[in-house]
Amino acid sequence: MKVSPATGMNRGSGRLRRMKPERVKELTLIGIISLSVVTFGFLIENYLSGRFFNRVITSVVIVGILAAGQALVIITRNIDLSVGSATGVAAYLTGDFLAANTSTGPLVAAVIAILVGSTLGAFNGLLVAYGRIPAIIVTLGTLALFRTMLSLYSGGQNITADTLPDWVLQFNQVTVVSFGDFDIRLVSLVAVLTGLGLHWALARLRWGRRLYAIGSNPEAAKQAGLPEQRLVFWAFVGSGAFAGLAGFMFMARIGTISATAGAGLELESVAAAVVGGVSIFGGAGTILGALLGASLIKTLELSLVRLPQVSEFWRDAVLGILILVGVLIDLALQRRLSRRPIAAARSDSGSSPPVTVGEHSRASEGAPDE
Repeated sequence: MKVSPATGMNRGSGRLRRMKPERVKELTLIGIISLSVVTFGFLIENYLSGRFFNRVITSVVIVGILAAGQALVIITRNIDLSVGSATGVAAYLTGDFLAANTSTGPLVAAVIAILVGSTLGAFNGLLVAYGRIPAIIVTLGTLALFRTMLSLYSGGQNITADTLPDWVLQFNQVTVVSFGDFDIRLVSLVAVLTGLGLHWALARLRWGRRLYAIGSNPEAAKQAGLPEQRLVFWAFVGSGAFAGLAGFMFMARIGTISATAGAGLELESVAAAVVGGVSIFGGAGTILGALLGASLIKTLELSLVRLPQVSEFWRDAVLGILILVGVLIDLALQRRLSRRPIAAARSDSGSSPPVTVGEHSRASEGAPDE
């Protein structure tokens, strides 16, 4: 049967309307990143070289890992502003341990860093989940507290690369596969696989669905019997664990670690998560989106550095602008979805009426974890 162009367009637009907002945001980010690369390719000489590609993907690693952990907390309608300090503490303590035990391998070092980060995250989680103190107050305080503790512990002394095992400086250069001058580094692969693993867990496992439920409607989730305090606590532990892993990557990349290590990373992690479509109001967003947000931020940052016409002031303002744009888009989507008639959602072919948090919880209780 012949289909008119108008009918084809209507079907295409219908599919787009039925697409989840998260998918739309992810596809939009991929388009913006691609457009940015093409644009900078015309403006900067040798921009599309393998050397610059390798620099970008290794720079994305730390921010991407932090953004994944940050997304975990933001989904529960909280925020973790201490991840930069936690990254610095994990990097310094792990480096200090390696300097005293040079025979230690990378796997043990990574576990130590993750344990340090998890402990700091647990401290935040106890105060937020069980102490009922707002997350922004707790983590703003621990941002300074963790940094002060690190300064006192370090005594102003740096850990230098020559005191660390030889594998530390080589770890960041380990290449899994190469395509000409373009390398896929081990650190990038670890970051991507870790992020995608968390992405799958949030989408498929019961505890992941519960995180979205308490972030979407805390009161309804509480009435449905979901363990809100425990879920929020473990979300902060997870954020701390990712900060610890980022600290290990930071140590392997930089080599020389000071008491100011990781400063400013909290802003980048929040920006990456929000720009990646993780709703600052909780209950929405994906880890894949957060990783794409980190990729966009580092691509713009490293590209603008190579444009002498752009002042450093505007390069520093990019993060703030991206956060504002991300929040404004999120607000616009929230308002649009709230105005969408329920009848329109029910009239879509093959769809079912919306499920409340309580119904969703009761349905998932009897379902096995995937």
